[in-house]
Amino acid sequence: MSKLIVLNLGQGDLRQGFSAVMAQLWLTDAPTPMQFIGGLPPAPQLEHLYQRWQQMYTSLYASLGWRSSRMADFEIEEDDITHVSQGEFERLCQELQDNLNIWLNSAEFLNIDRKLRTHLLPTEEIRCIITAQSSQVLRLPWGLWHFLSDYPQAELALSPPEYACAMKINPRKAPGKVRILAILGDGQGIDVAKDQKLLQQLPNAEIKFLVEPNRSQLTQQLWESGWDILFFAGHSSSQGKGQMLLNAKETLTIDQLKYGLQKAIAQGLQLAIFNSCDGLGLAQDLADLHLPLVIVMREPVPDRVAQEFLQHFLALFSRGKTLYAAVREARQRLQSLEQDFPCATWLPVICQNPAEISPSWQDLVGQKLGLKLPRADVKRLPMVLLSSLFVTFIIVLIRSWGGLQSLELAAFDQLLRLRPQEQPDSRLLIVTITDQDIQAQGQEPRRGSLSDKHLNLLLTKLAPYQPAAIGLDIYRDFSVSASQPELAQQMQKSDRLIAICKRADPEYDPTGISPPPEISANRIGFSDFIEDDDSILRRHLLAMTPNPISSTCTTADAFSIKLAFLYLQNRGITAKFTPDWDLQLGNQIFPRLQNRTGGYQSIDAQGSQILLNYRFSPTVQAIAPQVTLSQILNGQINPNAIKDRIILIGVTSNSSSDYWSTPYGKSPMAIAPGIVIQAQMVSQLLGAALDNRPLLWVWDQWLEILWIGSWSLTGGLFAWYIRSIAYLGTINSVAVIMLSGMCLIVLTQGGWIPLVPSMLGFIVTTLLCQRVLDSYQK
Repeated sequence: MSKLIVLNLGQGDLRQGFSAVMAQLWLTDAPTPMQFIGGLPPAPQLEHLYQRWQQMYTSLYASLGWRSSRMADFEIEEDDITHVSQGEFERLCQELQDNLNIWLNSAEFLNIDRKLRTHLLPTEEIRCIITAQSSQVLRLPWGLWHFLSDYPQAELALSPPEYACAMKINPRKAPGKVRILAILGDGQGIDVAKDQKLLQQLPNAEIKFLVEPNRSQLTQQLWESGWDILFFAGHSSSQGKGQMLLNAKETLTIDQLKYGLQKAIAQGLQLAIFNSCDGLGLAQDLADLHLPLVIVMREPVPDRVAQEFLQHFLALFSRGKTLYAAVREARQRLQSLEQDFPCATWLPVICQNPAEISPSWQDLVGQKLGLKLPRADVKRLPMVLLSSLFVTFIIVLIRSWGGLQSLELAAFDQLLRLRPQEQPDSRLLIVTITDQDIQAQGQEPRRGSLSDKHLNLLLTKLAPYQPAAIGLDIYRDFSVSASQPELAQQMQKSDRLIAICKRADPEYDPTGISPPPEISANRIGFSDFIEDDDSILRRHLLAMTPNPISSTCTTADAFSIKLAFLYLQNRGITAKFTPDWDLQLGNQIFPRLQNRTGGYQSIDAQGSQILLNYRFSPTVQAIAPQVTLSQILNGQINPNAIKDRIILIGVTSNSSSDYWSTPYGKSPMAIAPGIVIQAQMVSQLLGAALDNRPLLWVWDQWLEILWIGSWSLTGGLFAWYIRSIAYLGTINSVAVIMLSGMCLIVLTQGGWIPLVPSMLGFIVTTLLCQRVLDSYQK
């Protein structure tokens, strides 16, 4: 979507200046504009320079033999200037350009210029409509304004100060066609047949040609319903009243066609194109009738220049470019002719009614995406296939090198956050040790966050309520003190208590942390987690081969595995690892992660790992009911909240370093203490075995490549079939939304399928094929 600037110079002229200049900036989809005010100083030298330029242009026009142009003989006036060199004319053009920009850089106008530049980007398409009471200032070559050079997608239009919407009635026109009334006027000295041929090449167009008609024939056709475009090629002039030469004998003004034109505008006429000389007077008269858009030549125009502009404009506009973008590019392409036809790029100009919307070719056709589209060229299908294969190969190659991993993980995190919330896992109870719990222990001797005395009290309180398992997620690499023999006895004899140790890490912790001496090896699980490079925890480490030489933590199973297996085995469910280290729960086997899994490329997949399927309910930390140590010791707990549940005991103190980032963002509620992560891991194992809650899975690599390739091919087919740039932009947006929705739906069933590579494949192939197909047409 383009942005719109309406620059109203207000009252004044070049001699007096413009004291109240107002700029309105309409942002995309904004209901009201921003408004900035400023002024412009008197510039009588501009008026003089422009008048001199006009005289020299006309004289040069005559001296270079441009009589084969679209200006009738009766329009040419002899000036005092009779001999003009091209070099002298070029110096005058530069002087006029310099003075125009000095004027527009004046201090009075600076506020408007700065405010506009603050809110606009050079990559945005911008429509700038200039309106003023003075017709003289509108004739200046505004296309030389440096603003247009700084904003390559901007184009100017002119407008009178008063405008309004025309009254519309429903036209009776066939859908899928642009109806064009083409008037080919007196062709003396010019080749209007070339214009006719260019019009006939337009797609989805129904054209009525009137060749040198008389006034009666033209008027009758204007009263016919449903014209979209009025086209005139021939001789015209704006000296005095705007007029066009219908045939060798008959000249008409807009006033003489007023009622027919009003009828045509009411029935849907959107655009008039006068591919003839000096058309600003005609545009002014049509603006009084509230016609939405007119394209004219501001000065006498050579026949070749007019035809070159028409050829490029029609091709660009009918292929999906906006009207402003098509005029700008077609106008700029005239630069190649300026060696023979100086100032050719100055001539075409848009005259816009700001109260009306600038239509696209598709708007004029009246077709939407689901209606009839231009016939695609079947011969280009092999090119589409090769392009999609090439894009797929490049994307898969970049992906295999890890170039998309961070993007894929970020997209995966976003999809996780969009999943529906789940209920907390009632099979778990988390006992938290908070800052208040630590302070409540007073001067009691302790090593760490929980003294032997309070741990003994806690286990004693829990035992009568018959929990299914107790997980102590607190490091205790020391023996129970001699003053607490009951604690030592409980830790030795309890078959429900699972404790932790930490495996050695050659880089950060070469020795690890030993388990509690009182607890047997079969009731010890390691507490290690695996972070990704972005410090987010997405994987669940289940088991690793013991290494008794480098570490005193020699258990093979994770803490969460020990708790989940104990719970499941007491309910008669088989829970073990296969010889290949794949997880088996009952009859289901869940493959461990490989070096290349989903969006992961070349990760360290040692041991047995699976993806962590977080339970979000409604936050990561709300995985299960929670009580504090003090609440348990004070008896402020329902016994039913403990019976047959897995009790997880861990520290949530703010001073603890045991906090982990999750895929749910950077907010405090998304950063979870270690005990909550352990609860998430236990919960996902129980859910998979008892609730058929899926563990996260991925496709085989060949299937992922096929999926990416299918989206690339789909993007290429859309570009091949539709061709319209405006529609392809919409299709790309819809495709991204659909693909994201599909990936989200699959993720709710446990599947992580490629989103970012498929999205890139679709968009890149669409753009590549559109570019290649355009080059074929050119």
